[in-house]
Amino acid sequence: MKEKEESFVRPELIKEDERDGALRPRSLSEFMGQKGMKENLSVFISAAKQRGESLDHLFLIGPAGLGKTTMAQVVANELGTGFMQTTAPALDRPKDLVGFLTNLKKGDVFFIDEIHSLKPAIEELLYIAMEDYGIDWVVGQGPGARTIRIAVNPFTLVGATTKAGVVSSPLISRFGITCRFSFYEQEDLEKIVRRSAGLLNIKIEDDAASLLARSSRGTPRVANQLLKRMRDFAQYAGEASITLRGPYGPFAAWDRRAWP
Repeated sequence: MKEKEESFVRPELIKEDERDGALRPRSLSEFMGQKGMKENLSVFISAAKQRGESLDHLFLIGPAGLGKTTMAQVVANELGTGFMQTTAPALDRPKDLVGFLTNLKKGDVFFIDEIHSLKPAIEELLYIAMEDYGIDWVVGQGPGARTIRIAVNPFTLVGATTKAGVVSSPLISRFGITCRFSFYEQEDLEKIVRRSAGLLNIKIEDDAASLLARSSRGTPRVANQLLKRMRDFAQYAGEASITLRGPYGPFAAWDRRAWP
């Protein structure tokens, strides 16, 4: 248990998280790809803001690495509200969920990743919070036990999953908006690579960006990981930019069979 606690405060882990966060787009206009999804969300967000209401609960479906967490943060930024996040496996007991819900402010976005892993007791508690913005909490034990309703501020739940088929029907039915991520097109991945290269302060030539995009299996996370490794090789070789040229260039130095 001690080792687990210490892992959360290691400086190198914190710095890596900050670097990863710096590459995330902050708005729908910065988010590359998923055009239809962005257009729909833009309408829903604008309408909710005009009415002064919370956005309806949002269900995000898709393989890992396509931007579900990033989209949840973008939604919060577009709404101009707070953002709180957790994962379903971290919600071990009902009081864990209650702690999050009671700390939400009006209109906040509450993001639960891997929502297919919610325990039944926590899922049932979440139903009422999503529909009625309240929590039914049992006080006391035995014959004297009674249930009280704890009010929570109106909020937007964003649930994300890679396994939509195992999410219970009652939970799915409580989401008003469902968005399904698809793998990214070559053109969008090239834009993501160039944007990330700018944020990482490394130049990349067009043919190199194109190769990275083609090697990323339609997944932005893979594209950014490859870009970071190419940056390492460029820096080690004393190159000012990532290119395909030269026997000692960044791409020549890395055996592509080992690419993810």
